[in-house]
Amino acid sequence: MTATEITGGVVLRRALRRQRGRVVLGVALLCTHQAAEALVPVAIGVVIDRAVATGDGGALLLSLAGLAALFTVLAFAYRTGARLAYAAVEHEAHATRVDIVRSALDPRGHGSGMRDGELLSVTASDAELSALVVRVAGLTAAAFTAIVVAAVALLVVDIPLGLGVLIGVPLLVVALQRMAPLLTRRSTAQQEALAATTALAVDLVTGLRVLRGIGAQDHAARRYAGASRHALDVTLRAATTKGLHLGLTTMVNGLFLAAVAGVAGWLALQGRLTIGELVAVVGLAQFIAEPVQTLGYCVQLFAMARASAGRVARVLGAAPATRPGSGGPPAPSPSRLTLDGVRYAGLHDVSLRVRAGEVLGVLAYDPGDAEALVTLLSGGVSRADYQGSLCVDGVPADELHIDAVRAAVLVEQHDVALFEGTLRANLSAGTHVDDTLLRSAVRAAAAEDVLAAHPHGLDRLLTERGANLSGGQRQRIGLARALVADPPVLVLHNPTTAVDAVTEGLLAEGLAAARGAADRGTVLITTSPALLRATHRVAVLDRGRIVAEGPHERLLATDTRYREEVLR
Repeated sequence: MTATEITGGVVLRRALRRQRGRVVLGVALLCTHQAAEALVPVAIGVVIDRAVATGDGGALLLSLAGLAALFTVLAFAYRTGARLAYAAVEHEAHATRVDIVRSALDPRGHGSGMRDGELLSVTASDAELSALVVRVAGLTAAAFTAIVVAAVALLVVDIPLGLGVLIGVPLLVVALQRMAPLLTRRSTAQQEALAATTALAVDLVTGLRVLRGIGAQDHAARRYAGASRHALDVTLRAATTKGLHLGLTTMVNGLFLAAVAGVAGWLALQGRLTIGELVAVVGLAQFIAEPVQTLGYCVQLFAMARASAGRVARVLGAAPATRPGSGGPPAPSPSRLTLDGVRYAGLHDVSLRVRAGEVLGVLAYDPGDAEALVTLLSGGVSRADYQGSLCVDGVPADELHIDAVRAAVLVEQHDVALFEGTLRANLSAGTHVDDTLLRSAVRAAAAEDVLAAHPHGLDRLLTERGANLSGGQRQRIGLARALVADPPVLVLHNPTTAVDAVTEGLLAEGLAAARGAADRGTVLITTSPALLRATHRVAVLDRGRIVAEGPHERLLATDTRYREEVLR
């Protein structure tokens, strides 16, 4: 089965299949519990007729021992069965979360169209709710077992009465099931609204410094309040529907109980039932209320599980953003990276060549052209979405395995992503790297002040997204991490926008020295004069086309537009 064939139904069936061991044993024990509980009023009726009414002390003791055994089985079956059922739900929720994270972190990307906050909501909430189908299976089977045992007991007591229960309960369940589609729609709308609100909250928290800088925090707060109000309204509508369904279930259940008890009382008055049988029938009628209500509850749970399973399937079933080939790492060539006649987004017939040992600068007059080039080089564009050729060491990038492309070309985005943990862990990216190499990369990135400012140095703890560092510090640590990786081709996009001029000059010198190896290629997409001065040559992008190319100093002297753009 391919990823694109994953639907909500597939997610639910897979949950039952993955947890079938716990589900089968748990269902068996819960059914045993319900069968034993249904037999309690029957046993009490037998005790009344066989021991109490006859005054037989021996029969009474034997009956009490039987009741004790029945309650022992009942308690053990429920304790163990419920534990297995809850364990199955939690194990399945965990497995689903792992599947979602694996899909979200797929290096090929995914086409679900969800924002980070929505993915977070699916992982945290929908994974748990979709796993409830495991619980629904156990509760439904147990409820039907209870109803069947109770109906058989009633058939033994009085056939018309038993038939009435056997026919009436399914009709009640079918009637209550009529609200299931509405419950599913309301639950789906609720989960989507909550996910959208979570996504907005993540976006606002991430950009809080920017919002404060431009004085837009009040507008952002009002926007979030509106989204939260919409989520509240949707949640209240869902709660109203669930409350209506629960109220109908309780009402119908009560009327059914009254009907069964009334018929049993009339039969007792007619002399067709003994006192013990009457007690058993009334007890069974009261007991049946519980499984009928459980079935109504299962309708609600299943509606929630199906709605969340649809959202989980949207992530798991999303097609990869790119479909790379299967080729292994290419052999190094004189041209480490080549673009020939590339057309993508705003780019038109762009041809570039990054030679081994070269630092190539790219100056884009339009920031959109720079973004398009970065997106293309990062491997985030499907082959069908661009024309021309993109080659790594002479091999078309779409013919290489994604790991081979990522090993050959590293793109350090403008918005540096740092993670909670130590500086050492961020710089080494989970691998073992000698401290000497780490410090050398930090020095080349002009980030020694970040280490010197804290007594723990490389063991300094960073908060989420490196929020306890300034923007310039984050950029330099991100650059140092890229230098530690030492890829054959390194692409940097505006790596110094938050760095002062003096530090920028030091960084440019360090970068040129660190990337000066004869077999390494570097692309600097920037407008910084200090960085452009450190390049061997610069390609100028204007309206998506290469309009000039040459050493930085020559372009400064001969190209008025270039000079104005760089020196402004």
